[in-house]
Amino acid sequence: MDELDERIQAAAEKRAQAERAFTEADAKLRALLVEGRAVGKGPSHMAKLTGFTREWVARIAPRSQSD
Repeated sequence: MDELDERIQAAAEKRAQAERAFTEADAKLRALLVEGRAVGKGPSHMAKLTGFTREWVARIAPRSQSD
């Protein structure tokens, strides 16, 4: 394996690590949005906190059936 192969392999591993970190952070955020809706926080409020749109937050954490 030459030096370019090693750099490509290292970059691929770094990307895989970043993808795993993103997936974990995304899952945590989505769970927190669902938790927020469960305690009565609205999608507009949580959109302001996250920087995402109200519609995206509402899609991730729809109003519970008991509302």
